[in-house]
Amino acid sequence: MKISVLSKKLWCVHKQLILVLTPLVFLPLLFTLPEKEGKCLYVVVLMAMFWCTEALPLAVTAMLPVCLFPTLGILPAKKICPQYFIETNFLFLSGLVLASSIEEWGLHRRIALKVLSIVGVKPAWLILGMMLTSSFLSMWLSNTATTAMMLPIANAILESLFGDLETLKQKCKSVEDHENAVINGQSSVKLHSLPSMPSEKQIMATEGTDTPELTDPRTAEESRAEAQYQLKVWKGFLICIPYAASIGGTATLTGTAPNLILIGQLKSYFPDCDLINFGSWFAFAFPLMLLFLFLGWLWIAFLYGGLNTRLCFTKQDRRTQAEARAKALIKEDYRKLGPINFAEGAISFFFVLFAILLFTRDPKFVTGWSVFFKKGYVSDAVTGVIIVSILFFFPSQKPSLRWWSDPQALNTPYVPLLSWKKAQESVPWNIIMLLGGGFAMAKACEESGLASWMGGHLQPLAQVPPAAAVMLITAFLACFTEFASNTATIIIFLPVIAELAINVSVNPLYFMIPATVGCSYAFMLPVSTPPNSIAFASGHLMVKDMVKTGFVMNILGILSVTLAMNTWGIAMFNLNTYPEWALPFNKSALVTNAHLSVAQSLNATL
Repeated sequence: MKISVLSKKLWCVHKQLILVLTPLVFLPLLFTLPEKEGKCLYVVVLMAMFWCTEALPLAVTAMLPVCLFPTLGILPAKKICPQYFIETNFLFLSGLVLASSIEEWGLHRRIALKVLSIVGVKPAWLILGMMLTSSFLSMWLSNTATTAMMLPIANAILESLFGDLETLKQKCKSVEDHENAVINGQSSVKLHSLPSMPSEKQIMATEGTDTPELTDPRTAEESRAEAQYQLKVWKGFLICIPYAASIGGTATLTGTAPNLILIGQLKSYFPDCDLINFGSWFAFAFPLMLLFLFLGWLWIAFLYGGLNTRLCFTKQDRRTQAEARAKALIKEDYRKLGPINFAEGAISFFFVLFAILLFTRDPKFVTGWSVFFKKGYVSDAVTGVIIVSILFFFPSQKPSLRWWSDPQALNTPYVPLLSWKKAQESVPWNIIMLLGGGFAMAKACEESGLASWMGGHLQPLAQVPPAAAVMLITAFLACFTEFASNTATIIIFLPVIAELAINVSVNPLYFMIPATVGCSYAFMLPVSTPPNSIAFASGHLMVKDMVKTGFVMNILGILSVTLAMNTWGIAMFNLNTYPEWALPFNKSALVTNAHLSVAQSLNATL
């Protein structure tokens, strides 16, 4: 059998081979390491391999702790199972349910069109508008939903600016390229539309086609150069949306799963640490998001032709006419939405109320409203569940007292802002299982002593200055998450990073926060994140485009995180000192026993 045929057959069953061979390959871990640590590491390695290769669905791999940890004698089932629905998961669930109500009534589309109408239609400003809108929506919606919603809008605006993409591609080809294509029998690659694009695109791309085409006085070379510039701008539009969605998700705790995993693991490892909540995280991460978003906009606009003198000076040419058509398209589509109806207004109110209550519960720098309740009883999850519960009975139509007294009024069924059926369809339950699997793994690493054992073996890193370690940790995880899910990445590495911080006597937050944020900075490959995959599926972006743009984006992200941690991060979380809440349990116990011994000695003396 030929090697090529054999390799193809092996690839067809590669997932099954991974499932069979991985447990056998790593079996020596059970016999070469201390008993409990070895067993726990064996399960962690299995789950890491299955997550990175997706040999099993991510959610199925996340459930393995329920069967493996009890059977291997690491943790009983009664300690593992509750980890799958701790309060952090309720906060995540409430954010997802609120996002589904926003999508149900089209509020996200109104926000997007309004922002685009404000920023203007010059390519650089439109790219900025796309990035601002995508990042803002991604703070509350999922990154994937934001990208899927924004890309059709971007394509409709681009068609209004530059015309049909296939025609544009043909204009870019020189005579020689065209002849070579004919000789080699090649045909142009058609643009593959997104699954969600046709309906939105049909709505969006109906304007701007009535303007009569003017005769083009330019030479063929000038026309080709202009078409190439337009294609570059098109790429810039497509690539900025998933990048902005990934950046925006880092600004809120509910914006992306790694942020919630950080909270869950902090509560597991350091129960006395109460520095991180929705408000304090937003105060730290939102300025970081704005900084990175601005740097990313400069880089993308520079790379794809958006930064030029047209930003400051107006020229009357064909580009100006195209920009006028795009502006008219945006205004017309916003006009078609009509005035804000009662349901949109209600959702906007609850959305703002949700944010305000989360920010003000315990903002640290002032007294929050949680002081009106028993200390430690009210958390961010309580706030989220209260708000989303209201959505299931609050009316979507404006109530009227006249309806009761008017016998001829239509007796239409009562429709709330959100139905459970819609919420059930919109919530990605697999992500909630993935979060639970991460918390179960972290609990086992802590209880078995594996995290302490691994942290002890990382002692040589104590020689690295903490500021340099922050940069190295962020860079490593940003690179690792290019090939694995950001959720799986942070689940695997966060316990080790926490133990590393303890072993080198550094505030754990100084290492854990940049690691968490860095896991969301995956920009180089289409497979890195679902938003990248959606943009790549448009058919116009190539892998080299994403690698070229994403490499610099990763560097900018690493530098931004390092700057944030060493400036306002130090001031906010007091990162210069080693906190009492981070003392290891055994060290705390030793200190307590020492104090008791001293007290007993004093009593005996007296």
